[in-house]
Amino acid sequence: MLLHPTLESLKALRLFGMLHALEEQQQTAEWNALSFEERLGMLIDRERIEQENRSMTARLRRARLAKQASIEDVDLRAGRGLDRAAFLSLAQCVWIGQHHNVLITGPTGVGKSWLACAFGHRACREGYSVLYHRLSRLFTELSTARGEGRYLRLLKTLSQVELLIIDDWGLAPLTGDQLRDLLEILEDRHGRKSTLSTSQLPVEHWHEWLGEATLADAIMDRLVHNAHKITLKGDSLRKNLSKSLKLQ
Repeated sequence: MLLHPTLESLKALRLFGMLHALEEQQQTAEWNALSFEERLGMLIDRERIEQENRSMTARLRRARLAKQASIEDVDLRAGRGLDRAAFLSLAQCVWIGQHHNVLITGPTGVGKSWLACAFGHRACREGYSVLYHRLSRLFTELSTARGEGRYLRLLKTLSQVELLIIDDWGLAPLTGDQLRDLLEILEDRHGRKSTLSTSQLPVEHWHEWLGEATLADAIMDRLVHNAHKITLKGDSLRKNLSKSLKLQ
């Protein structure tokens, strides 16, 4: 059998996992002891793994997560307010399939954004589409999209992603247009997709921050009532890191 045409065909078909595995099989005589079916099965397994890895890499790239965080690196020490059982349950990402939300609150520096990105990273690994936005920059992007005539297209993108992470709620008052944009996004996602939000403000203060009563009621109804809540506490991790560096 002429091997070169087969390798070229695998390359043309973009079956790079099978291509690399077949090249490796040709470099050692040990593979000759295996049956055709065994070698074929290994080629197929290699291709499946490489395709899954490429898909996950693409999901992570599209997610635009602000921090390189992973579930395995989350600090579960006492004093952070992170319940181990609840965290491990959420880390399975079943809540995304159930179209539930997650709300992470706590003072500045305790790791809210980092934890949100860790959940986003895990969701990408589980095969879910993810998109990260800071709330202020999301409003800027919506305003720009409206001026460029792609506002509806952006809303469609936001409605379809399986996990939307909206970081840093409550840093500044919202305008009427921003409130309506936020309601539009959450209305499209309610009961269909999952949203993860972080804020320095406790959830019970969100209604007051949102301001306009009717819109605030609608936003809270679509975000809070089916949400899992995580309240972090403790000193700022950034402050502790700064102290540690000074002591070295």
